[in-house]
Amino acid sequence: MIAIKESPTATADRNPPAPAMVPIRTLEPADRAWIARHLLELNPADRYLRFGYSANDEQIHRYVEQLDFDRDEVFGICNRQLEPIALAHLAFPEPAEHKQCAEFGVSVLERARGRGFGSCLFERAVMHARNEGVSMLFVHALSQNTAMLKIARNAGASVRRDGPETEAYLQLPPANLDTRVAELVEQQFAEMDYQFKRQAKQFWDFLASVQEVRREHHPPTQ
Repeated sequence: MIAIKESPTATADRNPPAPAMVPIRTLEPADRAWIARHLLELNPADRYLRFGYSANDEQIHRYVEQLDFDRDEVFGICNRQLEPIALAHLAFPEPAEHKQCAEFGVSVLERARGRGFGSCLFERAVMHARNEGVSMLFVHALSQNTAMLKIARNAGASVRRDGPETEAYLQLPPANLDTRVAELVEQQFAEMDYQFKRQAKQFWDFLASVQEVRREHHPPTQ
């Protein structure tokens, strides 16, 4: 339930306005196919920016299968058709001595850009990271990934460029009652929104099938 801070721009003509609050789901192992669907829909340039290399379909499937949902957090945004339009991965290191650090990665489909979804996912990840005791959030990105670096800079991250790659890190304040309650509320809101969209889609799919049967039994007269 992250609020979008967005000024009217020319993108409003290209994309419909985003809702005032964006429901962001916390994904689970059962959502692997949903995650893969999103990543496979990325065009070659976006795959390169997201992974740092030109990931093919096989590599994407391997990445999805290796996601550790017990350790990491994966967040997603879907549209009314339940299509995965934006995805974020908050990765925690395995060594215990680095448990206060986490790394953030995000991808947004080209047709869903200009609506602040990347920033919303970043804010959601920051909230969860704080609640997990993380004090330093890292972003490792290619230097040409200006959208990701802009999100990090706007959040106050320190950015250091080293040739074709850039490192950004953001120091996080400790969690408090507000962050813990807000995360619970947002999780519930996102799940309710998803269930509503799922039921609506099932209903419209049912109506479409009924119409198809009617057309088969009552073809239009010439």
